[in-house]
Amino acid sequence: MKKTAASKKSAAADRASTTEEAPATEAAPAARKSAAAKKAATTKKSPAKKAATAKKAPAKKASAKKAAPLKRQAPAKKPAVVPKKATAAVKGVAPAKTVAPKPPRGESRTALVRRARRINRELAEVYPYAHPELDFENPFQLVVATVLSAQTTDLRVNQTTPALFAKYPTPEDLAAAVPEEVEEILRPTGFFRAKTKSVIGLSKALTEDFGGEVPGRLEDLVKLPGVGRKTAFVVLGNAFGRPGITVDTHFQRLVRRWRWTEETDPDKIEAAVGALFPKSDWTDLSHHVIWHGRRICHARKPACGACPIAPLCPAYGEGETDPEKAKKLLKYEKGGFPGQRLNPPQAYLDAGGKPAPPLGAG
Repeated sequence: MKKTAASKKSAAADRASTTEEAPATEAAPAARKSAAAKKAATTKKSPAKKAATAKKAPAKKASAKKAAPLKRQAPAKKPAVVPKKATAAVKGVAPAKTVAPKPPRGESRTALVRRARRINRELAEVYPYAHPELDFENPFQLVVATVLSAQTTDLRVNQTTPALFAKYPTPEDLAAAVPEEVEEILRPTGFFRAKTKSVIGLSKALTEDFGGEVPGRLEDLVKLPGVGRKTAFVVLGNAFGRPGITVDTHFQRLVRRWRWTEETDPDKIEAAVGALFPKSDWTDLSHHVIWHGRRICHARKPACGACPIAPLCPAYGEGETDPEKAKKLLKYEKGGFPGQRLNPPQAYLDAGGKPAPPLGAG
């Protein structure tokens, strides 16, 4: 009986525990149903989110496309810098092959004067031995040689005048010469008939009007046949020591290239350039500019890479800027070649210059 009662109690306890666990068992399906409902809701909402995201995405892509050209833009170029000193002596360092910035059109008068005078000082250091490149021993020989130098080189004149002056040493001799004989001597200079007429005519004028002497005044010199202001200033500056500006083709070309003046008429160029310098500098200035035009600053292909005034030149870059290539463009003593005078001054020879050969030599 005791066992039966114990068994009944145990069975009752088992039923009670089963009854207590039942709610938990029932709660689990409910929780699962709730989680499923939340997932369904999330699933329903996600297409809307995706659609919103999809709508926003094209806008981002479009903005990216618009921004793309900005990324591909090349960086702003830095302005070219002119080399401090472009000389052929500098090896392995080529100046930038770009044209130097042009000076403003509104360059002040003071700035122009300073730049022009500095160029002349630089050239005086490069050509301390500069001199007239016509052989002469007296004013008469110089005025005749200068007239003959038109449309030809000084070298060809220097090769021709020895025979002329040997036969006609004075104005009186040349005034009485037979034109055909003079023409034959002057043939190598070109335009020999016109030049013969000029030198015989000026010799007669010197004999008849000036007692066989070359006058030392501008107003008298320009009255001689074949003598203009350029020739007169060559004679005044180099035979009489009176300052004058020689405006030949080289001088005209360079002063315009350097923007000292925009004038094209020789007389106006003379006046414009003369106003930039003291009168005492005029003769040497002429030599410096002409020598530079013949040796370095050539008309067609200037040797910019061997130019001592490159930093001051508005036209830097018009010619060869590589120092080694520019060095090959140098002429006369700068390139190791003979000069134009058969009998140059000693200072020129001391500086390494070579005399030119006589006509027919070599």
